[in-house]
Formats: sequence, C-alpha cells, structure tokens
Amino acid sequence: MFPHHREREQPIFSARAHVFQIDPTTKRNWIPASKHAVTVSFFYDATRNVYRIISVGGTKAIINCTVTPSMTFTKTSQKFGQWADSRANTVYGLGFATEQQLHQFAEKFKEVKDAARLAREKSQDKELANTALTIAAPQDLSDELQSPPVMCVNGPEDKLFRSQSADITLSSEKERIKKMLSEGSICEMNLEAELFTLQDSNSKLVAALHEANANVEQWKKQLTAYQEETERLRDQVADLEAHGGQGPSDLLKDELTQSLEELEALLKAKDEEIHILQSKKADYHEMEHQRDEAIHRLREMEMRNSELERRIQNTEQNLSNSLEDRDRLDTEIQRAIEILDIKIFDLNDLRQSLVKLIDK
Repeated sequence: MFPHHREREQPIFSARAHVFQIDPTTKRNWIPASKHAVTVSFFYDATRNVYRIISVGGTKAIINCTVTPSMTFTKTSQKFGQWADSRANTVYGLGFATEQQLHQFAEKFKEVKDAARLAREKSQDKELANTALTIAAPQDLSDELQSPPVMCVNGPEDKLFRSQSADITLSSEKERIKKMLSEGSICEMNLEAELFTLQDSNSKLVAALHEANANVEQWKKQLTAYQEETERLRDQVADLEAHGGQGPSDLLKDELTQSLEELEALLKAKDEEIHILQSKKADYHEMEHQRDEAIHRLREMEMRNSELERRIQNTEQNLSNSLEDRDRLDTEIQRAIEILDIKIFDLNDLRQSLVKLIDK
C-alpha cells in the first residue's frame, strides 16, 4: 500500500563540505551550520519524481532542500559555492576542500536541476491531459454522486450522530498510524544518510589501509637497511677509537658520528610513522563496528515500518467493515421507518373508522 522508503528514495551523489547558512538578520554574514565537514547528498524519489539535497549532522537535518528548476548554484570562489532556497527562506553555502570537488558538485546540481525541470514539464503535461479528459467525460453520473435525502422520522439525528462518531474515530486512528509511519520513515532516512556516510568513510579508510600496508613493507626493508648501516657505522667508529691515530682523522670521525645520528633520527621517525599506521588500523575497526550498528538499526526500522504498514492495512479493513455495517444499519432503519409509516397510516384509518362508528 505504501512504497518502502528505501525503494522510494535513493542517494545518487555525495560530497564532503562545510555547511553554512546566511545570517537572517544581516543577510550578509555566514553562520556555520556544522562544526566540521559533513556529507551532503543528492537523493531521488522515484515515486514522486522529486530531487532533494540532504545533509545530516548527528540527529539533526542541516540541509533538507527540494531542488526546483528556478534554483541556481553560484561559485563565489575557488572552493566555495551557494544557492538560495525560497521555501526555507535561506541561502546555503558549501566550502569544499578542493576546487575539483566544488566543480563536481556544481555539475551535479545543474544536472539535477535540469532533471527537475523535465519532471515538472511532464507533470504539467499530464495534468493538462487529465483536465481535458475530465471536461470531455459525460456528466450523467452526477446525480448518483449526490447523497440520498435523510428522513426525519423516528429520531434520524441519533443515527447521523452515531455514523459521524464512527467516522471520526476511525479517521483519527488512521491518521495516528500514518503519523507514526511518517516518523519512522524520517528516522530511516537519517539512518540511510548515516550509513551512506559510514560506507564512504569506510571505503576511504580501506584504501588508505591498503596503501599503508604496502608502505609498511617497504619501510620495514628500509628500516632493516638503516639498522645494518647503523651497525656498520658503529663498528667503524669503534675501530677508529681503538686504533687512535692509525685510522682516519678526527674530521672523518665527526662526519661518521653525524651520519650515525641522522640515521638514528630517521629510524625514530619511521618508528613513529609505523605507530600512526597501527592506530589507523584501530580506527578502521571502530568504523566497521559503527557501520554494523547502523545496519542493525536500519533493519530494525524496516521491521517497524513493516509492522506499521500491517496495522494500517488492518485499520483500513476495519474501516471498510464499519462502513459496510453502517450502510446495512441504514438500510434496516429505512425499512423499519417505512413499515412504521404504514402502521401509522393503518392506525389513522382505523381511528377514523372508529370515529365514524361512534358518530353513527
């Protein structure tokens, strides 16, 4: 009955940027909307044929903008661009790390805007066609759409009140469940954006880890060579000290000592780089754990949405049954009213007959 959210709206492009909003008071200064760079994504809703720009920071939606054909993305510097959202009555600004990222986002914005314009034109053509068909259709069924007259015999107000009360109760229950489903869809959208961000970060970490592993092997070989060179230089220094004046001069000894110190400093720097790479491995495992948690939460939200859809179907079925019962009750009441009218008419004839007999 309701299309699943993941099938309805999918991410088509994503980029990392610092998000800003224009100061509503001065309309000149920029106010940071995020403390650090966040993921800004284009989403496409295939059911409604709508494009949106969404950015989520923690549990808060920083950007939730529907792309319209009238929007324009303007590059104000080599790494900064902006566009205006008339619905939200604000201007969004994005600061990118490189000029290439800004160019890619601007191209995607132009592509999505053109797609939104084509979608609006198709929608307008479809509405015009439907309007033409509606005007050309016969109007013979207009009388059938009118409500039947309500008879005012034997308490129709009570019958009408019961029917309206049933409609209000069922409608309020249906609206409440729809609201719950909408809230679940919003949470699921936030989880999808978070999962998309984690997957992007995970892919970058995997690439960096593979590169680091390749460099570690090379650095280990260099480290071994440096250690061997250090030992050789130590032996040379020891020999020079043992032989005294028989070996090279003191100047050569100082040069060898300086080279030894440089090699030791380089060795220490390589050790620090290896420790940094090992800490990145720990960050990678933590990111994998967060991704698994996000996937688990997303699956739980899908199960919750399925349960809500099932409850809405049951509510609609109950509503249909209640409407059928009400129609059947109306029919029985109408029949009882007709029988009562006949009985009243018969009693009236009998009364008149009795009056005539009494007068005679």
